[in-house]
Amino acid sequence: MWLTQEAYDKLSGELEFLKGEGRETVTAKIAQARDEGDLSENGGYHAAREEQGQQEARIRQLEAMLRDAQIGEPSEAADAVTPGMTVTICYDGDEDDTDIFLLGSRELMGVTDTAVEVFSPQSPLGGAVVGARKGETVSYEAPNGKTIEVTVLDFSVFSG
Repeated sequence: MWLTQEAYDKLSGELEFLKGEGRETVTAKIAQARDEGDLSENGGYHAAREEQGQQEARIRQLEAMLRDAQIGEPSEAADAVTPGMTVTICYDGDEDDTDIFLLGSRELMGVTDTAVEVFSPQSPLGGAVVGARKGETVSYEAPNGKTIEVTVLDFSVFSG
């Protein structure tokens, strides 16, 4: 997974919080609910245990993301598509209909505008355009099994 240094630092901070103060908070909630008595009918206890499970899942997710992360910054001088770029494509046979999307992650790139379409480099389309140059046609397999060809018309570093 490709990350900017800023995104890596943000995720590292979240992981540190969850493993420290976050765990302590949930453990205190569980202990407090346990002190209330019968656990079989204790909604607070079950809610705290569910929160703990979600938190541990997020910790495992962050650890995996950070372990596999490639840190870098997209370059304006790049001659091929890399994560962190806005990519303009057209679908084969329909050069007048173009799509523009961010190649990366909404969360990791700090994108709050839900109108911005985002594809991860691990997605079929995202993986197909990584490394492509302007004017190059690439193909990917859609979820329905159909092979789709797109041409990269333009790309530039995402500016938020």
